Amino acid sequence: MAKKFYITTPIYYPSGNFHIGNAYTTVIADCIKRYKQNRGYDVFFLTGTDEHGEKIATKASEVNKTPQEYVDDIVSRAKKLWAELGINYDDFIRTTDERHVKVAQDVFSKFLAQDDIYKSSYKGLYCRSCEAYWTPTQVGENNECPDCGKVTEVKEEEAYFFRMNKYAPWLINYYKEHPDFVVPHARINEMLNNFLLPGLNDLCVSRTSIDWGIEVKEDPKHVIYVWIDALTNYISALGYNSDDDSRFKKYWEDEDCEVVHLMSKEIIRFHTIYWPIMLKQLGLRLPSKIYSHGWVLMKGGKMSKSVGNVVYPGYLINKYGVDTLRYYMTKIVPFGQDGTFTPEMFIENINTDLVNNIGNLLSRTVAMIIKYFDGVVPSIDESCINEYDTKLTSAINNLVDKFESNMDEMKLTEGITNIFEIGDYANKYIDEKTPWILAKDESRRGELANCMNLLAEALRKIAIMFTSFFVETPEKMFAQLGTKEENKAYSTLRENLSAGCNVSKLEPLFTRLDVNVEAEYIDNKMKEGLPY
Repeated sequence: MAKKFYITTPIYYPSGNFHIGNAYTTVIADCIKRYKQNRGYDVFFLTGTDEHGEKIATKASEVNKTPQEYVDDIVSRAKKLWAELGINYDDFIRTTDERHVKVAQDVFSKFLAQDDIYKSSYKGLYCRSCEAYWTPTQVGENNECPDCGKVTEVKEEEAYFFRMNKYAPWLINYYKEHPDFVVPHARINEMLNNFLLPGLNDLCVSRTSIDWGIEVKEDPKHVIYVWIDALTNYISALGYNSDDDSRFKKYWEDEDCEVVHLMSKEIIRFHTIYWPIMLKQLGLRLPSKIYSHGWVLMKGGKMSKSVGNVVYPGYLINKYGVDTLRYYMTKIVPFGQDGTFTPEMFIENINTDLVNNIGNLLSRTVAMIIKYFDGVVPSIDESCINEYDTKLTSAINNLVDKFESNMDEMKLTEGITNIFEIGDYANKYIDEKTPWILAKDESRRGELANCMNLLAEALRKIAIMFTSFFVETPEKMFAQLGTKEENKAYSTLRENLSAGCNVSKLEPLFTRLDVNVEAEYIDNKMKEGLPY
């Protein structure tokens, strides 16, 4: 029976068009799914949208729409973008879905019945942008929200609260017993030092001042506030507490199924403190791992519409192709850390890695096989294997092992780098082997055959490993290499299967770009502030 793997992105807040930061998390999750499926896992990939709250209602009013009309429009555009990015999700959960509304209400009722939730009133410093209350210590002298930096306001209203502080000792102990629960590990220290050890505040879980949300069944003037609504998506999408809970049993209840939540670092607190406590009080298992990655930053720091430096994926995909963006996100933005996007870096790295390394390697190899062997990949001549052949084969095998080790640990940047390192070795091998000289000497025909075979094989392996990251490039490579359908499978990665294939000289994989011209184009698109 196949191993099971459940991976989620956060549900995104559809207050505006999705930008490269939203796309980053989703592309990473999609790559992990592709890799796990390549390794034979039964994978379920969930993404979606968090659609309630004051900010949505305000945005909708500004454009004379109902909140539902407003989020419907944003969600349709989000799904279009995910399709353009090749995101192969299994379910898209919306917090306005009836299946989710029922679960959120039932969970709230259960907590209320267990006395985990109590009614009180709250007066505090409120960030309208983040829809969050903060203590005076957290906002500092300038009363600024610690998440977004905007000035908070004093606000008071009746609300329900979850007794989070009661379970803080349990959670602290859970962290100690499960040191790999949160990655990177430094995030655990942040949660301990900033929230748990100083004394965890109870969590406000309802609002009376807004009505765009899920009603509390027992007290309809209240709507369920953010985190019980948002976090329960991970189980409502699987059918928790529904007439058909087969997915829930398969992917959540089964302790052998690996459950991974993937998200940006600014929401790690809610997932590593509030969500584990909620799950404990529901009597459910906790995720296997919560992975927090960094931000995609611009030259001057975070993306901002007012600065005019927000990067929307649409125009990058339309002009440069989907795989150039997926490449940049996975290789150039270091997974787990903050990474930088600049138009110049984007174009320069396309030229360096995609054009010079892989594109050039494929073009040279196909051209030589056509010239020297009438377009048919020759078989290995065992009697003519030399040190260069052995060195290349050994390097590729070692890099395949490293690739799998890195990908198993969700080190995606290291994993995709291993693939490009194979390209580096193969290009160096051509320079060392000098096939154009071998071709002039008939007595060295066997050496030339080995050279062409090993280069074709290196490219076949690169294409197979690329299937974990790219949407279009692997098939384009297979087409030029004449790879048989059965030899595209990941299970053939450690075999030599290219002999006898008919190669074809087709369009280049990637086109060299003028850095200055293209950077100016992207800069202008950012200033326009439009998604396409």
